[in-house]
Amino acid sequence: MTRSLTMNDLVYAGIALAAGLLAAFLLRVLLRRLGRLAERTGWRGDDVLVDALRMIAPWAAVAGGMASAAAALPLTRTVQHNVNQALTLLVIFAATVSAARVMAGLVASVTQARSGVAGSATIFMNITRILVLAIGFLVGLQTLGISIAPLLTALGVGGLAVALALQDTLANLFAGIHILASKTVQPGDYIRLSSGEEGYVEDINWRQTTVRALSNNLVVIPNGQLAKTNMTNYMRPEQQLTILVQAGVSYDSDLEQVERVTMEVVAEVMTGITGAVPEHDPAVRFHTFGDSRIGFTVILGVGEFSDQYRIKHEFIKRLHRRYREEGIRIPSPARTVALQQGAVMFPQQRDAESAPDDMITTRPI
Repeated sequence: MTRSLTMNDLVYAGIALAAGLLAAFLLRVLLRRLGRLAERTGWRGDDVLVDALRMIAPWAAVAGGMASAAAALPLTRTVQHNVNQALTLLVIFAATVSAARVMAGLVASVTQARSGVAGSATIFMNITRILVLAIGFLVGLQTLGISIAPLLTALGVGGLAVALALQDTLANLFAGIHILASKTVQPGDYIRLSSGEEGYVEDINWRQTTVRALSNNLVVIPNGQLAKTNMTNYMRPEQQLTILVQAGVSYDSDLEQVERVTMEVVAEVMTGITGAVPEHDPAVRFHTFGDSRIGFTVILGVGEFSDQYRIKHEFIKRLHRRYREEGIRIPSPARTVALQQGAVMFPQQRDAESAPDDMITTRPI
């Protein structure tokens, strides 16, 4: 049997509730300032922890104030029990959501630190978040007095049926986990598939891998397909690449001069263009006596895959200008067909300026 409600009970309950609300406000202000301090540090883990506390601490203060207010009121045992259960569930819910944020944030921090890129592998974050929320849900049921043993049994039997129905989805899920665990592909890598798709890996989630092409279009690839296809990763084991630029000069060129001028242009590009690797040892290698030119290859070093287009662009422009200044000729192949009455002069590919006339053979018709 409970006593009658008095004015003092209402005053005490109001004071307790106001104290809880005031504590929640002060905690929120304090944690906001701590969040600003955490943003100045290089470690992302403190940002995650402060963000989680900004949610759980105010709600815990409000729940404590409400519990104190309920204890000050002359409630029946049943009502008091129900109020305590509701407040406990509120705290469990807030703690579960905060724990999910903390764990997902820490997983994201570790993933980024290991991969060394700015992207995030959401597959690990989502799995961690789901596991924490599931544990919190089971704890809440246990708090309400609901036995979770039959639920776990039903989930085990139903999980088998779901696994059979979602074979493709689960295959993509485990393929994504395998890809990330083996570190063959990480967010931020530039990849090219045997089917022709290529670009930067934006994200690897529970079902698919998103690749951003150089045109800024997104290519969506199922994880199972990515795990089975032949793929080239241009970021591993090293991000720096060696690129080859093909060129050629006429037969009357001084090859020593060609090599010296070309190396001077290479040195100029390597030190003046963003994305070049100055410490890389460039090289010029002559390799072919062609139909109208002596072919050679210039070997350059670039910082990462997309830098090669800018490096090639600047190198070809500067090399062409320098060759014109030095009098080094780059021949353009031409095909000449001469017709005479009673005979045809069969075409032969030659330099229009340098090939002698006796290279053209005739054959009677």
